[in-house]
Amino acid sequence: MEDHMKKEFEELLRRAPKDMIRTRTLPNGTKVNEWGPFVFGYSVTLSQEEKPQIRQLGNIKPKMGTGKFDVDVEEKREPFTDIITTENEVKVIAELPGAEKRDIRLYATEDRVTIRVDKPQRKYYKELKLPAKVDVKRASSSYKNGVLEVSLPMKNEGKSEGEPIRVD
Repeated sequence: MEDHMKKEFEELLRRAPKDMIRTRTLPNGTKVNEWGPFVFGYSVTLSQEEKPQIRQLGNIKPKMGTGKFDVDVEEKREPFTDIITTENEVKVIAELPGAEKRDIRLYATEDRVTIRVDKPQRKYYKELKLPAKVDVKRASSSYKNGVLEVSLPMKNEGKSEGEPIRVD
């Protein structure tokens, strides 16, 4: 069993993006490889009107149907996100721990929001399909304590090309 686990970890290390692998020297002079961070999880949203929505998050994607433990490891993490819809607004909330406000790139169209952080220490990427068409020109956002909140007023008609949204 130890040999099997060792082989699995060696294979995972071989496939891990090189930016996620660092070599550290212990006080006794031994060199060890550290790799990560690896994040994997699910978000479940329940409401009375809809079926439960299950969304996967993280940077490890299990491969299904292979008959064995197999994953794809991506350098960019998929942040935990939530979409809240009210009568006249769509609100997107994303957790981006460790990211700086100046590093967040936020874009939206009338039916999608894209969140990107691309720094050596932190890489996040998420594209969300919105449940309603929104007026991107009236969108606003804020970032505090690792939480990005984007408010997008709904619109009835018209089409907008992608617009950048300033992060406050």
